[in-house]
Amino acid sequence: MPSTRRNNAPTLEDVAQIAGVSRALVSLVMRDSPRVSDESRQRVTEAAAKLGYRPNLMARNLAARKTMTIGVLLNDLHNPWFAEVTDGIHASAERHGYQLILASGRRSPRLESRAVDTFLASRVDGIIVAGCRMPVARLEAVSTEVALVSVGRAFANDDIGTVNTDDAYGARLAVEHLYELGHRRIAHIDGGKGAGAAPRRTGYLRTMRTLGLADHAQVSTGDFTEEAGAHAAERLLRGAVLPTAIFTANDLSAVGAIDEIERFGLVVPDDVAVVGFDNTSLAALNHIGLTTIDQPRREMGAAAARMLIEAINDRGELSDVLMPPSLVTRRTTAPVRTDVAGGWR
Repeated sequence: MPSTRRNNAPTLEDVAQIAGVSRALVSLVMRDSPRVSDESRQRVTEAAAKLGYRPNLMARNLAARKTMTIGVLLNDLHNPWFAEVTDGIHASAERHGYQLILASGRRSPRLESRAVDTFLASRVDGIIVAGCRMPVARLEAVSTEVALVSVGRAFANDDIGTVNTDDAYGARLAVEHLYELGHRRIAHIDGGKGAGAAPRRTGYLRTMRTLGLADHAQVSTGDFTEEAGAHAAERLLRGAVLPTAIFTANDLSAVGAIDEIERFGLVVPDDVAVVGFDNTSLAALNHIGLTTIDQPRREMGAAAARMLIEAINDRGELSDVLMPPSLVTRRTTAPVRTDVAGGWR
């Protein structure tokens, strides 16, 4: 009789005994070998179904030196950008037979590093980091152990693949849009130490200089969260010179800024126009209607997964992919009011 131990799952031997065949034949059926007759395959399949047998995929994959898993490290689960990037990763990974192991660093380099250690201990075949804040040296060390691709943060290292948008150009699109609407006092709420924050800040400052607006440039420090966006907006609104427009480093900080602007009794976009960055699902909600810079989030995730899987299977090299951003205009921007365009409020 097959084993009846309560805490033990059915084994190959159990299936073989029920089917009346050898263990080796059961193993061939589980590997979908063409060397098995239809009659024998059916007997084994029926026996496995009767016992509730599930193949030990981990043992099989370890024998092949692969686990068919990818570790995906997300910087902040509260930000819908990461969910949308993960959608793209998942779709591409699933097509190639890979499963995802997800972890969140909660915007902490220490927690990110701990998550990566868990991935490595689990023997994932590769790792994708999205918006990662870990030190470069730590990620470079990880890339010597396993294939590694970064989404949303650039690296000058041939051993780390990257998928990004041109953040500086996206900032330029935002500032130029506001300039064309007549705004000159354009402030920026940046992303602090977050991935992508530096090039967006650089793009803002460079474009302000190019447009002859260097004297009007104001940067208020944020951190890619609603709370940071609100605090940064408060500092701008309490300043001596009120901006007529604010460009924020991401959509979450834009939502926080809008909330603070309205708390001050001002109206968006009549008193202060707002532009975000990312074009997440949050920006498209009707009651928000945020003008923003689009990053093709799902496409970025899919591209990262394809690159990683090709590298894992020695079919491609890790490279740097740069996708163009675009402006999406909604209701949080409008022409500057003529009664405030030339003076302080």
